[in-house]
Amino acid sequence: MIAENRRIRWGVLGYARIARENLIPAMQRSSNSEFHAIASREESKLADCSARFKMAKAFRSYDELLSDSEVEAVYIPLPNSLHCEWTLKAADHGKHVLCEKPIALSTRECRNMIAACAAHKINLMEGFMYRYTDRTRRVLDVLRSGVLGDIKYVHSTFRFLLANPASIKLKPELGGGALYDVGCYPVNFVGMVADQAAGSSDAAVLPESVSVECVRAKGVDTMFSALLKYPSGLIASVNCGFNAHKRVFSEITGTRGVLEIPDTFLDDAGFLTLTVGDERRRLPVEQSDRYRLEVEDFADAILRGRAPQFSLAETQRNAEVMDLLLAASE
Repeated sequence: MIAENRRIRWGVLGYARIARENLIPAMQRSSNSEFHAIASREESKLADCSARFKMAKAFRSYDELLSDSEVEAVYIPLPNSLHCEWTLKAADHGKHVLCEKPIALSTRECRNMIAACAAHKINLMEGFMYRYTDRTRRVLDVLRSGVLGDIKYVHSTFRFLLANPASIKLKPELGGGALYDVGCYPVNFVGMVADQAAGSSDAAVLPESVSVECVRAKGVDTMFSALLKYPSGLIASVNCGFNAHKRVFSEITGTRGVLEIPDTFLDDAGFLTLTVGDERRRLPVEQSDRYRLEVEDFADAILRGRAPQFSLAETQRNAEVMDLLLAASE
């Protein structure tokens, strides 16, 4: 039995943009969470956070926050290269961890993080917030209905023009690069579709071969395209980049129909377009509060002693596929 009005107390490691613009407000909107503490090494960020948000505590180091016994869960929006280190430290302190995508820079790191959290009996989840949207629900409904027939081809792209030359997204030592930053979304989307096409619910489907083309600058990939072939014969294309106009779009093609998914990873209202034979119709999509739903699911999982909806099997599979793609690009 969950106590009435019970709220999970969150700590946030680092005052990154995604934390202040998305996750902290989502915690404050949620029904079962409380933004309890922030940690930052910069006084100006602590001051801004205190002025903008109501929270109980501000720490000048991540270790201090992790030592706070009142913090039950932490959100990690740090640079990609620090995800593994601070997840392991959070696990050592018994804190549940919601870690931004990509959860790790390799399958090895990912497995170590999963093992550490399992050993301490705490929840770990990768922050793929798009999985909490009405748009994703509608895509899964169409796939499960079988109206598309046998799935033969999937295309997914996420790119934008990066205008800031000093961005951490362009720093290899911090885990920069287009595949890690935005390509992980199409990789996950393709995996989700491949699982559905194979009738699997446990993220068991891996490509049997991949081919890659990419453009690099200053040690990171700024444009990355890949073809993935699955044992069923399904072909998928994944595209991402920092060097061209914004494009967020996916398409699923089967033997009987095609589903077009504009703004695949966003949570605004819109339409999917379903074509079956000669009939073409729009499927409405409602606006979603994806970050709030993500936070609420994770907090509810803690309160009920269950796993979060977004599985670690998918997280590990995503890491494995990105390892394959990066190895093929060398």
